[in-house]
Amino acid sequence: MTQAVVGATGRAPASGRARAGGASSRRRRQGWVAWGFALPFVAVFAVFMVVPIVGSFAMSFTDFTARDIRSPFAVNFVGLEQYIGVLSDPVFLTSLGVTATFVVVGIPVTMAVALALALALNASTGRFVSVLRVGFYAPVVTSIVAVAVVWRYILQPEGLLNSALAIIGIQGPDWLNDTSTALPSLIAMAVWRNVGTLMVIFLAGLQAIPTDVKEAALMDGASSWRRLISVTLPLLRPTLLLGAVLISVGFLQFFEEAFVMTQGGPLNSTLSVAYYTFKQFGFGEYGTASAASYLLFLAIALLSLVQFRVLRAKD
Repeated sequence: MTQAVVGATGRAPASGRARAGGASSRRRRQGWVAWGFALPFVAVFAVFMVVPIVGSFAMSFTDFTARDIRSPFAVNFVGLEQYIGVLSDPVFLTSLGVTATFVVVGIPVTMAVALALALALNASTGRFVSVLRVGFYAPVVTSIVAVAVVWRYILQPEGLLNSALAIIGIQGPDWLNDTSTALPSLIAMAVWRNVGTLMVIFLAGLQAIPTDVKEAALMDGASSWRRLISVTLPLLRPTLLLGAVLISVGFLQFFEEAFVMTQGGPLNSTLSVAYYTFKQFGFGEYGTASAASYLLFLAIALLSLVQFRVLRAKD
């Protein structure tokens, strides 16, 4: 009877609308407060990330050079001419081949070494395991300049490596000034420097594999190799994918190693796409440099897509 009266007078629906309106107003106010806290980051991100990205992408379709800095809006729109010019440049094609070799050789070697180290550390016990983890990860947090100085000392004609080879009667080459050994030397240095990152990622993935699955395989009489191939690696696929994508971006953008140790030489044998882009900016060819940058971005995106297709988890 009471509910009927309330329904007839309309008090309950009015109260419900008032509560709904209050909740909506409160959510709206919370949203404005959240945007207020996020506004400094959004402003900084827009100024230092979005604007340069959009500007460089627009620049890649113009003939912008250092002479146009005083009148940037007076440049000519050239469409895809910069991209065609970059792809027709023999030096860029050389840098593309160098980068491809660096990626194709460096990434599998880095992943294989990191996985082997992670498997060994995951199966080991003892007080020295933590010391070994820190030791393998130390190159990651070391300055690239310091690393380059050490490696230049190791690889110079009278350096540590050639001195060690001389003990067994082998005369080593001039590693960084020989076109056949300069790029492999940089690949070895990059593998040594990046293997610690992947080792930590793979070790975390190995420790996340359920123990009961491994015990079931062991009780079924599976050998160590069979457990690795049929249990560990399939369950590790998402971790392998993460590591492959992370390391691929770094390898495709390799620059510091060549800049510090070889300056892209000898005879452009260590000239990467990133170093080519850097040199174009130095020459004031901003349109050409922007086009080369976005070609490198396209290569990174395509390689990531391939890795997602190959290493994605299968049901």
